[in-house]
Amino acid sequence: MKILITGNMGYVGPVVVDHLRTVFPDAVLIGYDMAYFAPYLTNVSILPEAKLNMQLFGDVRSIPPSTFQGVDCVVHLAAISNDPMGNKYEDVTLEINHKSSIKLAQMAKDAGVSSFVFASSCSMYGSADDSAKTERATLNPLTAYARSKVFTEKELEILADENFIITCLRFATACGMSDRLRLDLVLNDFVAGAVANGKINILSDGSPWRPLIHVKDMARAIEWAIHRKASLGGNFLAINTGSDSWNFQVKDLAKAVVDLIPGTSFSINKDAPPDKRSYKVDFNFYKSLAPNHQPLYTLEKTILELYQALTNMKFGDNDFRNSLLMRLKVLTSLQESNKIDHELKWIDKKIKPKEKTMVA
Repeated sequence: MKILITGNMGYVGPVVVDHLRTVFPDAVLIGYDMAYFAPYLTNVSILPEAKLNMQLFGDVRSIPPSTFQGVDCVVHLAAISNDPMGNKYEDVTLEINHKSSIKLAQMAKDAGVSSFVFASSCSMYGSADDSAKTERATLNPLTAYARSKVFTEKELEILADENFIITCLRFATACGMSDRLRLDLVLNDFVAGAVANGKINILSDGSPWRPLIHVKDMARAIEWAIHRKASLGGNFLAINTGSDSWNFQVKDLAKAVVDLIPGTSFSINKDAPPDKRSYKVDFNFYKSLAPNHQPLYTLEKTILELYQALTNMKFGDNDFRNSLLMRLKVLTSLQESNKIDHELKWIDKKIKPKEKTMVA
């Protein structure tokens, strides 16, 4: 089996690569990435890409059709991956996340790829009432990132057939330790604040609901999706991916961190404008279709894992929200140093990633 993983050098990618190498030891694993975030390794003993058979560097907006030759499955992670980046680069977000995803999927289908796994998002439910949203709920995307996922799912559905099985995993908000840790995710942010400052600063009033999922449980879901048969959900499937027990209000996440990390307090910004991004999600369909790939991590285990990892790396950045562990800060830094342009394309032809290949 030959698996192509786009966006493998981000936050989720290293965990997915590690898991796929474990469960499919004889598979040919190929990574394809723009390499924006490649240098920002956290607590690693080996380079995550060492577990691949090949690492390709390139832009998904211009991925060559030859990339899909002999590939059985595509795991499509590559995206402008959060709301702050999407808000600043809205047009680019729609180009990368939506248009290039459809183009990429069409090339994969034309090349004979049989399985396409798309990393979608529960954020497409946007602002919702207190009822948990099923896959049949009305979509209400509030950001460029969320809209890009909705647009992509709709067009992917048209491409699916009995020879090209498409699975859109509507992931809950990611959290947990990775070889390329991000701190611009709610739970990761809270634990980082507890370790660095002994204080969690909630930027909202703490009331919004968020479903969460550990990155390792995301990888297990991707494993399931790779081998999913049409008999389980059809040629095209968009499915909420997470666990009902992981629906939390933001303030309850902060309280959980305070309870587990001694000497930590938290504050709520009572003057913050309402955060309309609030939604509970129903994950029963995923539970029924993938009973052997249900999330294994608990909130407590995830918090303690992050706490231990950050402590071991002597993390103490009081101003981490302005650090290069925030994805928007990385892109801003690359632009300010004239390495990428306003369309987030590499400028220097000598370092342009798509011209290089690393074989493991």
